[in-house]
Amino acid sequence: MLDVLILGGGAAGMSCALVLGSAKNKPFAENKRIAIIMHQRASHLQTAVFNNVLGLKPGTTGKSILENGKQQLQSLYAHINQIENEKVTAISNLTEGFKVETNKNTYKIKCVVIAVGYTSLLRIKGLEAYIEPHPRATPKKKRVWLRNQDHRIKENLYVAGTLAGWRSQFAIASGSGAHVATDILTHWNQGEDVHVHDK
Repeated sequence: MLDVLILGGGAAGMSCALVLGSAKNKPFAENKRIAIIMHQRASHLQTAVFNNVLGLKPGTTGKSILENGKQQLQSLYAHINQIENEKVTAISNLTEGFKVETNKNTYKIKCVVIAVGYTSLLRIKGLEAYIEPHPRATPKKKRVWLRNQDHRIKENLYVAGTLAGWRSQFAIASGSGAHVATDILTHWNQGEDVHVHDK
């Protein structure tokens, strides 16, 4: 059984994975089994260009961030399993944790982070009860969110990025993923606050 499975390889999903990965030497995070389904085709980053993000060279493309993010995750935190060429089709409850089905495999997980886009075409069975019109998007675009409180849908089920109800802004989505990661780390640390700095 995986400890955490992140669904989605965009800004929120990869940011969540990077922060979780950076805690690998903390006693409470040792030997945790973490994976991310790197489905990126539907990410809005594919066509983005950034001039207004702190730390990014003006003109940086979203497509390059997606590629470089995968390499960064692999080179720094190779213990996080990057699952390619799979798309999530369903999520359901187990006695302990969740079952996630893709077009190719089935996974058992203790904690799930949903970090896919906020389009009305959300097609993951088992989430229907949480889907509502997005509170911050233009109604005519028919965007959705998964009803949550501070990124938590229910115990051990989180949502990050635009699907959590945030605006479609790269820095916001990235921060949302990092927020969820620190919540998970805090949970692993028996509720004692955790934030990870690389120094």
